[in-house]
Order: sequence, then structure tokens, then C-alpha cells
Amino acid sequence: MPVLHVRNVPDSLYEQIKQQAQRSNRSISAQVITLLQRVLTDGGSPQSEVLGSIRRRRFFNPHEINVPISTTILRDDRAR
Repeated sequence: MPVLHVRNVPDSLYEQIKQQAQRSNRSISAQVITLLQRVLTDGGSPQSEVLGSIRRRRFFNPHEINVPISTTILRDDRAR
């Protein structure tokens, strides 16, 4: 199995990883592997979840689920 060495890790980042590892009963190495897997496979961050949601809504077609279009509703309301 390959070995990965990381240099110049900021102290604050190292402390965060160390604390997460302790909370999860993992070694620091196991915690780093878990974090890397999460980011590379799931996106792993709230930002990627938000971006995924935006991408899904970008191609949302209201007609597919019989949702009225807001402009039609506004036009009908103004015509009254």
C-alpha cells in the first residue's frame, strides 16, 4: 500500500484533524484517509451538496410535475 507524506500542515488544521480523530476513536492517519475518501467520493462538504442541489434545480421543469409557472400565475392575477 502506498505511503503519503504531507508537509507543512498548519498547526490549526492538524489540531482539528487530531480532535476529529479522537472523537471518532481513530488514529490521525485513519482520520485523514476517512476525510480524503469522503471528499473524493461524496463531495463531502456542504458546499458540494449545495452545488449539487443547484445543478439539479437548474434543469427543473415545472411541467413535469404539474407545478404552475409563476409568470402565468402573475399574468392571471393581473388580468383580474
